[in-house]
Amino acid sequence: MTPPDWLAQGVSMLRPAARSTGPRSTQERLKATLRLDEEAMSPRMLRQTLKDLQAIVDPMVSEVEGGRRAQAMMDWYATASMPHRRDLWLLMSERFVADPQHVKKAQAQFAAAVGTPDEAAAEVLYRRATVSPRRRLLQRFSANLDGVRFLVDMRAELQPQLKSDKRLLALDVEMEYMFSTWFDVGFLDLRRITWDSPASLVEKLIKYEAVHDIRSWADVKNRLDSDRRCYGFFHPRLPEEPLIFVEVALMNEIADSITPLLDESAAPADLGSATTAIFYSISNTQTGLKGVSFGDSLIKRVVETLKQEFPRLKTFATLSPIPGLRAWLSKNAPADMLKVWEQVNELDEESEGRRALMGWAARYLGDELHDGKPLDPVARFHLGNGARVERLNWAADPSAKGQKQSYGLMVNYLYDLKRLDKHRASLAQGKIPIAAAIKDHYL
Repeated sequence: MTPPDWLAQGVSMLRPAARSTGPRSTQERLKATLRLDEEAMSPRMLRQTLKDLQAIVDPMVSEVEGGRRAQAMMDWYATASMPHRRDLWLLMSERFVADPQHVKKAQAQFAAAVGTPDEAAAEVLYRRATVSPRRRLLQRFSANLDGVRFLVDMRAELQPQLKSDKRLLALDVEMEYMFSTWFDVGFLDLRRITWDSPASLVEKLIKYEAVHDIRSWADVKNRLDSDRRCYGFFHPRLPEEPLIFVEVALMNEIADSITPLLDESAAPADLGSATTAIFYSISNTQTGLKGVSFGDSLIKRVVETLKQEFPRLKTFATLSPIPGLRAWLSKNAPADMLKVWEQVNELDEESEGRRALMGWAARYLGDELHDGKPLDPVARFHLGNGARVERLNWAADPSAKGQKQSYGLMVNYLYDLKRLDKHRASLAQGKIPIAAAIKDHYL
């Protein structure tokens, strides 16, 4: 390099980097000399961090050494700032991709082999070519004792960033895929949670309850009373952390209000006459496991367990919130009705306002679809499991949350064990399974 060239390069290094219309990719930053204001890691630190990540999956090191290097990265992550963590995510998302040339070659070979005796072998090669090094990196982290917990928490932190930065999507999707394998229901244990369970576990119920807030220890004790059951799915690598749990009330009829179920002073029901199991709260606990489905299997396993303990049980239903109803009504219902419903607690049984609200709610649950699935998120869950919309309940949830979500309305979804597949098939054809009582509300 000539002296003028050397001088020109030195001057250019001192100039502020030119600002682009958007954030720089990790590839651009790795080649750069200076850091932009909004970037956490300097180019030098970014290059070193990439080397540390690549060292974890170095094919020349043993599993033990790879695990040690992964642990060192986990230790660094524990004290890193959120902007530095985000740069790590970007490296994992953008720099650990399948070799495009290798994929293209394998794809061409597979296409040429279709219909020949070599098709199966070519398909295997193509599948292997599309596997990203990112997957191997995640596996190395998971091998550590706390690795699975680390990755689940990492994805929980990453989730809120996805809308504003699509560059993280590849890492998110890869983690969801891996978690779907690691957290397959075949690897999960169904455990009953009781008042005699460790206090730390009972505290998790209070922390994670997402449907009806637990107000006190007396409240949680009521939910674990003799006429109640609470079950959760647990993973061997997260032994004291329920992934999802369901709260059940044993009764002799389908519940039409949440108030008696949460009444701490109410006497326990007679288990000898119980014919109905009411699922009144189902809560996922791990944001990092978004997209990994447990609910369908949980309900099936709980039904089987309850039937063994209580052979008299014949009816399995929910008492569920309708979280999307009020927001949907605000966009679709007439303005004069919305005004009437602001005084919903003053509407008598024969009033036009009450009939109208029940009619609109019935149509919301019975007709409204988005991309072929029920619009309401809770309806989407239960109907996707094969339940049907059974009954609407007026003033079933008088809490502030209930009023905000649905003017206090709640719904029963019925799990008819002989018709689950029929209901799923109906939903797949764009028809929501509803009972005659729901259709009777239609205006």
